[in-house]
Amino acid sequence: MKFIDEATITVSSGKGGRGCVSFRRERFVPRGGPDGGDGGSGGSLLFRVNPSKRTLYSFRSRKTFAAPNGAPGEGRQKSGKSGDDLVIEVPPGTLIFDADTGALIRDMVSPEKDFLFLTGGRGGKGNKHFATSTHQTPRFAQPGEPGQAATVRLELKLLADVGIIGLPNAGKSTLLSVISAARPSIGAYPFTTLSPNLGMVTLAGAEPFAVADIPGLIEGAHSGAGLGIRFLKHIERTRLLVHLIDVSSIDPEDPVAPFRVINAELAMFSPALAEKPQVVVLNKMDLTGAETQAQQFIRAAGIKNCFLVSAATRSGVEELKKHLFELLCSHDT
Repeated sequence: MKFIDEATITVSSGKGGRGCVSFRRERFVPRGGPDGGDGGSGGSLLFRVNPSKRTLYSFRSRKTFAAPNGAPGEGRQKSGKSGDDLVIEVPPGTLIFDADTGALIRDMVSPEKDFLFLTGGRGGKGNKHFATSTHQTPRFAQPGEPGQAATVRLELKLLADVGIIGLPNAGKSTLLSVISAARPSIGAYPFTTLSPNLGMVTLAGAEPFAVADIPGLIEGAHSGAGLGIRFLKHIERTRLLVHLIDVSSIDPEDPVAPFRVINAELAMFSPALAEKPQVVVLNKMDLTGAETQAQQFIRAAGIKNCFLVSAATRSGVEELKKHLFELLCSHDT
């Protein structure tokens, strides 16, 4: 399934049914009074979080959503049937914006409560409501109230505890695949990952936590270069970052270049991103010469607590998982 994280849709609630103009027509009741029933209310439109949804793919082909109208009233004081509510399901982390003003309407995070967005129109009253002592045969009824309509832009920001960031081909997808049950596309060339992947990391006797593999960032990403800002936004909700560096790409002339480039992009996109806690991880430690290059980076960057792993051989991976869990727990307190 293709990862879709933005969609614009038009939504509307149902129109209320019209009230009925009717009079009793029974044998031996020559002057029966009004008995027109009320129209039914139009269906309302609601949004609901569905935890099983991961993308906005379902909105790729369908752009218009309308709740049913209420049915008109009938004679013998029969009210029309109300329109059913229409519930639109979205993945956790979906933002609903007004498409015209750009104003944020709702941040859909919790699956526990539906968001009533558009209320259905009220049904019109039948003519039985308008009879008075001086006007006993009203030949009019209320029309139903119109429904509401809006055009909204949906934007998905992944809900993950940890975001894995780094330059293209740093091994982010491979790392995600070995610490979780996720099976992202993996290849030995830049930009294998063209969309974020989400995986759940489990430890014995502990609550699982979610990790997102963010597609490779390059210099200029904050202004749209490469995969750019389209995926930087998915890091905003994470609680901490794993900054993954391919140890084989470290240049002895400037060992911290990959580290500096990514952090600069985070800061230019959002200062809050640059302030998120980071765990620096040097990957591909199974390669020849990796130890020397790792030490060059550690000395130049001045980072004492740097994890050395090999996602390919799984060396150091369990220790990293435990450390991430402990950090997440410490940030809960």
